[in-house]
Amino acid sequence: MTSTSTSLDDRLAMARKMLVDVSQEQVLACWDTLTDEQRESLLDQIQSIDWAETARLVQTHVLQKPQFALPKTIEPAEWYPRIPSKSQQDLYKQARKAGEKLLREGKVAAFTVAGGQGTRLGWDGPKGAYPATAIRKHPLFCCTAEFIRKAQQKYETTIPWYIMTSPINDAATHAFFEEHGNFGLRPDNIMIFPQEMMPAFDNTTGKALLDAPDQLAMAPNGHGGSLKALYTSGAITDMQTRGIEQISYVQIDNPLVKVIDPLFIGLHATEGCQMSSKALAKAYASEKVGVFCQMDGKLGVIEYTNLPDELAEQVDADGELVFKAGSIAIHLLEVNFVEQINTQAGGFALPYNRADKKMSYWDVASSSRIEPTQANAVKLETFVFDALSLCEKSIVLETDRIEEFAPIKNADEPGAVDCPATSIQGQTERAARWLGAHKVDIPRNEAGQVDAVIEISSMTAIDPEDLSDVDLPPQIDAGTEVLI
Repeated sequence: MTSTSTSLDDRLAMARKMLVDVSQEQVLACWDTLTDEQRESLLDQIQSIDWAETARLVQTHVLQKPQFALPKTIEPAEWYPRIPSKSQQDLYKQARKAGEKLLREGKVAAFTVAGGQGTRLGWDGPKGAYPATAIRKHPLFCCTAEFIRKAQQKYETTIPWYIMTSPINDAATHAFFEEHGNFGLRPDNIMIFPQEMMPAFDNTTGKALLDAPDQLAMAPNGHGGSLKALYTSGAITDMQTRGIEQISYVQIDNPLVKVIDPLFIGLHATEGCQMSSKALAKAYASEKVGVFCQMDGKLGVIEYTNLPDELAEQVDADGELVFKAGSIAIHLLEVNFVEQINTQAGGFALPYNRADKKMSYWDVASSSRIEPTQANAVKLETFVFDALSLCEKSIVLETDRIEEFAPIKNADEPGAVDCPATSIQGQTERAARWLGAHKVDIPRNEAGQVDAVIEISSMTAIDPEDLSDVDLPPQIDAGTEVLI
């Protein structure tokens, strides 16, 4: 017997004992049919999983269905308005200066969550590679890269960029960056690393599902897992070595997001916050976004599915929604806070949540792939906003859709929202607002929509003020495409 086969046998024995201890030995059911290469791959996967934690979660979240318990008190979250009141104007000026100072001192990093594929968009590849801009059709990764490049020029600084992928798209993302020359950024200032995965479980038996005879069915551990990946990847250590203090957290699917916002950074830092968030006023009561609330005195987010209708629909004397601060996954986090979440007693601090999904799987008995017609699997996810409850201090800053929210989540089809067409419309609308502020005449149709397609490159402007030194046209002609 060779040393290689002995090693394989030893690994199998250890894996089998580990799995028997947690009643998950069925994942080895196809072992005798596998090649040595497939066996190595399966053992690698098995050994990457914390089976003791998994066994606990199967009991609490799979075999049982946790019920969301409403807090004793739920109040609307206070927020800093997008446009300051007269009494807040000096505060905002000072906060912006403080944010710019942190940027110039090299104390701010950009962090992009980019683990998704473009499947729902009909795109074969990482979602970050999807062509997103209104005219140039530059990919979403390029939108973020150009914003960082412009911010580095504007504030004469270096802004390291950390990107969380998934095992599904990590290699493709690395290749995409190499193919595009890192979009003009220095490679030593970019760190790309994958998110951790969790097994998916049969929702009746609690047994881990197989995706193939040699592969477990795996799923990302939720956007909260990004905070764990920052730590386990070494990104937090890298930030501390660089003297980074604050992390600007954004998701890849929003080409309008302000990757770096000095006002937000300044308010967050001067208030001594561990984690802060941006919010949009909800468009209507049933909009499918989480809502920032004060829950038993602590800031947090209640998912739209858990917010009682009587609160979601409650209006004030002016007819405006009371619980209106919608979460859009834009945050700031202290580096040390992310480290604490990962190193406190008991391990990673964020709670897991149950998600019931329809998921195909490999059936051992029939040696075939099963395509279920209804939810059959449980995925275990963490939510990044659950970190808010661990903070001593947090703030919420209002933004608006025109300025900062035109995500690409769904394919173009009649009535679709958050799709490429609505994103291009949103990009054009913001460009028109910025140009209008500089006296450029903007054509509009009878419905009030911009009657043109306009794209402002982030290399030209990341704030309206950046257009002051740009040679702008006096007007945009109806029906034209204009790139600035």
